[in-house]
Amino acid sequence: MKEKEFNGDAIYTPKGKAAEYARWACNFHVGCPVGCLYCYNKNGRFKKVLGSNEVKLKKCFRNESHAIEVFEMELRNNLQELQKYGLFLSFTTDPMLEICLSITWAAIRICFNNQVPVIILTKCTDWMRYFKYETYSKFLEKKNKIAFGFTLTGHDELEPNASTNAERINAMRKLHEAGFKTWASIEPVIDFESSYKMIYETKLFCDHYKIGLESGKKYEKDKLIRFVENILILNQFAEILIYFKDSLLNAANIDRAELPKLCVDRDYNIFYS
Repeated sequence: MKEKEFNGDAIYTPKGKAAEYARWACNFHVGCPVGCLYCYNKNGRFKKVLGSNEVKLKKCFRNESHAIEVFEMELRNNLQELQKYGLFLSFTTDPMLEICLSITWAAIRICFNNQVPVIILTKCTDWMRYFKYETYSKFLEKKNKIAFGFTLTGHDELEPNASTNAERINAMRKLHEAGFKTWASIEPVIDFESSYKMIYETKLFCDHYKIGLESGKKYEKDKLIRFVENILILNQFAEILIYFKDSLLNAANIDRAELPKLCVDRDYNIFYS
């Protein structure tokens, strides 16, 4: 059966490589001040539209209230699919930046009220201060409906305005200990040693990993294969769930069907595992 396609002002179905991260996603803002030197928005075909350091509400929204109004309408129009697959925030900025938080929390509350799981991806940890004291208990009641993800590269110098990788790892540990689902985006792989270290250091409190290469970068095939093999060895001991992106497996000439069962495919659902 052909998957449903939807392209709303807030909610949409991602295509291409983004579809390996989520069936459904939402973008309220464009632009990001984190300044990652490898960012696909700054270096790719979306550079002119999304590559600004200034965070702005998308032009289709008059203000935040209008954005939430549109979001709720689009969510209800796709409710069954969203309840099944969850909603990813976001591809065009970091949803946990201070400037984005009010609309992010509002969207999450609407999702909770409609039994829609939420998948967050961030490089920020400052929000944890407010989360702990203002919204912690309310969100803990819905801990099975939200997954907090952190991008981990092991290279703070390439992410000048982000929380450090150590701070992200500490935040992940705290969230996992509190009972929330956690996951990590090990993408892009800057070097194999750093990426492996990120996985090793989080293996006891990360429920799921997505691992991908840097677009346009050439990797030595032998080292890439060894990187995958080392993760699979770790997988045997820690029973970590891993998704290797298609481009990585293609570069390593590895058939996904030959991977062990703890290596999941793109249809893996962290909420119904």
